Amino acid sequence: MQVTAYVALGTNLGSLRENLDGALMRLREKGLQITKVSSYIDTDPYGVTDQPRFLNAVCEVQTELLPRQLLEMLLQTELEMGRVRLRRWGERIIDLDLLFYGDEIINEPNLIVPHPDMQNRDFVLRPLAEIAPQKQHPLLHKTMAQLWQEYLQKKEQQ
Repeated sequence: MQVTAYVALGTNLGSLRENLDGALMRLREKGLQITKVSSYIDTDPYGVTDQPRFLNAVCEVQTELLPRQLLEMLLQTELEMGRVRLRRWGERIIDLDLLFYGDEIINEPNLIVPHPDMQNRDFVLRPLAEIAPQKQHPLLHKTMAQLWQEYLQKKEQQ
């Protein structure tokens, strides 16, 4: 059965646009049907700020893979592209995160869907609101457009 999933892409090392384009190409080659890709956005680092700026995007995919299989594909693609994990939230040639898998709520070791804390991340909400504004967060019961507007309002108040 086909499931709609959303994957976040990020990079801040090397040729950023080429990294995102290359990741999307690899995912297609592995059989993922990519149905939408957001604009590429330039963002501040999150969590660890002493590193280069990021280029981020989100893609919508159709897949018959199970959630764990999709996650393994994403992790394998990171490794193939040269991802090295030196520190949490640190520099990376590519980062591929599973944001949503249909409307499923999954809480297993090394697999939490929807991706936790996405509602506080500009680099996830902005591209999601662009390509899936009516997508409902299954835990927060708000659309991506609503969450993006709430994020912007919080930022204005700070």
